[in-house]
Amino acid sequence: MASFVDRVVLSVAAGKGGHGCASVHREKFKPLGGPDGGNGGRGGDVILVVDADTTSLLDFHFSPHRTAGNGKPGAGAHRQGSNGADVVLSVPSGTVVKTRDGEQVADLVGAGTKLVLAQGGVGGLGNAALASTKRKAPGFALLGEEGENGEYVLELKSVADVALIGYPSAGKSSLIAAMSAAKPKIADYPFTTLVPNLGVVQSAGHVFTIADVPGLIPGASEGKGLGHEFLRHIERCAVLVHVLDCATLESDRDPISDLDTIEAELAAYEAKIPDDQHGEYGKLTERPRLVVLNKTDIPEGKDLADLVRAELEGRGLRVFEVSAVSHAGLKELGYALTEIVEQSRAERPEVVEERIILRPKAVNEASFTLRFEDEHYVVISSKAERWIKQTDFQNDEAVGYLAERLYKLGVEQALLEAGAHEGDEVVIGDGDDAVIFDWRPTLSGGAEHLGPRGSDDRLYG
Repeated sequence: MASFVDRVVLSVAAGKGGHGCASVHREKFKPLGGPDGGNGGRGGDVILVVDADTTSLLDFHFSPHRTAGNGKPGAGAHRQGSNGADVVLSVPSGTVVKTRDGEQVADLVGAGTKLVLAQGGVGGLGNAALASTKRKAPGFALLGEEGENGEYVLELKSVADVALIGYPSAGKSSLIAAMSAAKPKIADYPFTTLVPNLGVVQSAGHVFTIADVPGLIPGASEGKGLGHEFLRHIERCAVLVHVLDCATLESDRDPISDLDTIEAELAAYEAKIPDDQHGEYGKLTERPRLVVLNKTDIPEGKDLADLVRAELEGRGLRVFEVSAVSHAGLKELGYALTEIVEQSRAERPEVVEERIILRPKAVNEASFTLRFEDEHYVVISSKAERWIKQTDFQNDEAVGYLAERLYKLGVEQALLEAGAHEGDEVVIGDGDDAVIFDWRPTLSGGAEHLGPRGSDDRLYG
């Protein structure tokens, strides 16, 4: 059974808003007490919250569909419907939210960070809220809106100061076990580690986190050997540590070629990351790195380490000869990592707990657009489409209220300027939710042109 999941597709649906109520107050000796219909309740939201105690996306692997509660309808005597229950989903720190098309929506880092993934529908207004000096006793109420829904990809990228990278069975799991209290699975066969392991290291009075990233192989940047699943966990680490096996039994491998192969895979993977998504530490190939020559407790390993050390240092790399078994060299390695991590923390700009990408609409964005296609006029307006969803087309007065709102929005004036003639078809909305009506121009707008109590026969669903 899976115990660690770092990528899921989550389907969410927010709650529907409750319908408003059309009611007239009735009391003995007060036959016309006025409208008293309450508003519908708001639909529940689907919210992601970073929880420090959550380390995997496992819950969503087994339950990928989440739905919030619906709002209750309003009632007479000004009673407002109750709001739908929110659904709060706990995710690990380092969760990236994307659309199915790959567009990044949010980057959730830091305990308590929240993201409303799907917003609940707004409750419809009751007739008490719709009353005005011109419409003292509305005989209609607005319908509640549908909540947002969609599918999102959640990807977990481990949050750690140091990443241990290298070939399978290079000794990364043994190294993290020796340096921290982590207890990863260790065995003498490739791909023992199938999920990242995190450990906390204390050195020189400082504390930092270290991640044992599963082994990489040639072609990892193309997805070979679960390469993408492994490489994703390196993106959030400030320091990269190459763990090179100096006692490998494979004749076609040596520490230098292993290093070159892994560096090539990092560069290939980095080239696929958009420029605005490299994170606070910048590009992978520009981050500080150390080289650890592991398994030097074996005589052949010690000899090979002495042979390649000069070439590695000639490349400007700091080299440490260690043994995860005997713990030789681990103290010096811990001091060096502490120095680099502390320097990185000092140079890092102030961490913003919430890294949520917002895309607000321009302040001067037009409230609607009008175009002519397929022998009819099409009105594109999120506001008008929302009004349509709020309208009960079985109620003539509600339809008239919609026509009045469209007039005030400027739709009629735009049709006149576009050359529309009486009887031309006008479409608002898309697909099954679209409403078509035959346009009948008026010289001025307002409730007085909508017939008795605001009724209007120009629209039909």
